Amino acid sequence: MQNMKLESVGILISLRPFNERDAVAHIFTRDYGVLVGMMRGAVAAKKNRPLVGQVGNMVWNARLDSQLGVFHWGAEKNLAVQLMQDARRLSAMNAAFGLINSLLAEREEYKLLYDETLELLNELAQGNMAAYLCWEINLLRELGYALDMTKCSGCGKKDNLTHLSPRTGRAVCGECASPYLNKLYMLPVNLSVTLRFLESVCMQQGIEMPQMRKMLNIV
Repeated sequence: MQNMKLESVGILISLRPFNERDAVAHIFTRDYGVLVGMMRGAVAAKKNRPLVGQVGNMVWNARLDSQLGVFHWGAEKNLAVQLMQDARRLSAMNAAFGLINSLLAEREEYKLLYDETLELLNELAQGNMAAYLCWEINLLRELGYALDMTKCSGCGKKDNLTHLSPRTGRAVCGECASPYLNKLYMLPVNLSVTLRFLESVCMQQGIEMPQMRKMLNIV
């Protein structure tokens, strides 16, 4: 039987020890989305050690499609290096990686989100914490919750947009919102609002919200 082989560029988003030498890795790839596989010698490596936040080239091999598979990983750079000395920026990266790992379907292409995740890491490295909120809005788009704040979903007005519908993700003006204030989210969108949408996604998928996202606190 012919072996399966997948090649792409990716971001190492999770690395969990499997034994004294090897680790189970999750890599967010540009061409295949999230891939899971064994990374031989990752725990024991003394140089060229795989680290979360690295970007590089990966090859995933398995004898069968249903097998865990094995990674060959060639890191090109570590985008997490500039975040290590800042707890807030590092926590934003970890929250993003936790959400990708938990909410995105394995082996499903998310090329746009992949590029946006690389952009997020570069923006965080420059101290732009506001980029994280933009990234979460982009993630919600991929999960089927595209937020539309261009006009009122009730009457079409483009001004006095004060609320957001949790059901449709569309803006609502003050007049249309007044009878339903206890059911709507207030604008502008912030991390508390995106968290509530993400909680809905987690509930639908029957999973727990990633702990790093629960702990995230970016002003």
